[in-house]
Amino acid sequence: MLSFDWIALFITMLGTMFLIGELLVNMRGAFAVLGIGFITVYFSSYLAMDMFFIMMLVYFLGIILMVIDGKLLNDGTLATIGAAAMVVAVGFSAPNWVAGLYSVIGVIVGGAGSLLFLKVFKRREMWTKITLADQLSSEMGYNSMKETYQSLVGKTGEALTDMRPVGTVSIDKEEYSAVSNGQWISRKDSIKVVAVDGTKILVKKIDN
Repeated sequence: MLSFDWIALFITMLGTMFLIGELLVNMRGAFAVLGIGFITVYFSSYLAMDMFFIMMLVYFLGIILMVIDGKLLNDGTLATIGAAAMVVAVGFSAPNWVAGLYSVIGVIVGGAGSLLFLKVFKRREMWTKITLADQLSSEMGYNSMKETYQSLVGKTGEALTDMRPVGTVSIDKEEYSAVSNGQWISRKDSIKVVAVDGTKILVKKIDN
């Protein structure tokens, strides 16, 4: 069937989709077996035995880089390099540029299509550091504005340092980093908290 160039698109798409899908969701090796099968058919149909092993090595090196990125680095750098290695492996293994183009498109589409598995199967834990899956909401135990900071509005205190306009203030015997509203506030001046934006405390000078 690989005598038709367009077949390469489906072979590389399915192989890549199942292999990356195995990295994303916990399928206990089932997707890995399917992916290896499709990719083996692709490379063995186009390459002699020596080049078959070389290109298989390059392709799976890309997969390994993705695994290392997901388990250790979590910044996406090695995963990007790995994806590029996979594209290069299938592209240079094709007998002509048309089949090569179909193969590259198959890898890209397969990689994107593997994300659909996340909607159906259980996600692997190794990608939780690189993508924030939970919504940061009050219901989930998060709060974008610290309640303790919000309670400072209206309270008075004393500047512990000169504020030009940033400095340190003391409020209820606690020290906070604060910013003045364009005012020059000297050390030991009395201040009042006029607003809080997240953890940013805005103060103004008041007369003793």
